[in-house]
Amino acid sequence: MSEAVRTYPGTFVTFEGGDGAGKSTQIRFLARVLRDAGREVLCLREPGGTAVGEALRAVVLDPAHEAMSDRAELLIYEAARAQIVAEVIAPALSRGAVVLCDRFADSTVAYQGYGRGLDRSFIEAVNGFACAGVAPDATVLLVAPAETVRVRMGHRAEADRLERAGDEFHDRVGEGFAALAAADPSRVHTVESQRHRADTFRLVLEAVSEVLPEAGAFLASGQEVLDTVVAEEMARKRLEKERIDG
Repeated sequence: MSEAVRTYPGTFVTFEGGDGAGKSTQIRFLARVLRDAGREVLCLREPGGTAVGEALRAVVLDPAHEAMSDRAELLIYEAARAQIVAEVIAPALSRGAVVLCDRFADSTVAYQGYGRGLDRSFIEAVNGFACAGVAPDATVLLVAPAETVRVRMGHRAEADRLERAGDEFHDRVGEGFAALAAADPSRVHTVESQRHRADTFRLVLEAVSEVLPEAGAFLASGQEVLDTVVAEEMARKRLEKERIDG
């Protein structure tokens, strides 16, 4: 990293993994538990989370931009990251909030480093510059069976530019995430997606309980309470989708 890691009163947890691994759903469950426990929680995604970041997201993921070079792709992701760190993440952590982010710097190593084959030492340096000393306290790496991913991706309206990159590309990305987990096991916790979302959520809670005591306390409340939270949040998610679909 180009800058020393800074400490904050808040807690920063990132969720990583391939497309369709279930990151946003598990973030939703965890946010509910933390808010019920009285914590301020921000749920973010990368690229995005700011006006600048969402505009850059639209550019980098648009399938119409087939001519985009790998280097340009990398720098767009880093620009979006620099903006969300400065505008949203660092201020939230400074005031003691919990930040749950769907993708962060590890995704750039996996996708642009392993997937695209760009120089990983350069990516580490530019990640450090964009993050400005902000680093996750814990990372949940969600790994889902190929069939589960196919089903989830099949429900999406249209694949974006990265999702269309091909099986070999995504295999390399998976290898990249595995290498990151092996290199930093104290931070990166691999969670294998289970058949039932509640079972996966239990594993997520166990993974983050060291940095989020509220997660451990919720686990102690029992399986019935956990199942209820998951069922309620899935029902809310379906209602939200119905409103969007009209």
